[in-house]
Amino acid sequence: MDGKELIKLLKRHGWTLDRISGSHHIMIKDNKTLSVPVHGSKDLPKGLLNALLKDGGLK
Repeated sequence: MDGKELIKLLKRHGWTLDRISGSHHIMIKDNKTLSVPVHGSKDLPKGLLNALLKDGGLK
């Protein structure tokens, strides 16, 4: 899964885009923030993806 796909998944679960800082999209929900790297069509490393999913409450 690449960064754009993860952002779409997060948006479906109530996260909103706060800002874009370089190639990182900052997503917010309640008082939580996530920084999702968007580097073209490269898949996110497995550990990073799992950490972002866990922090986002999707895992």
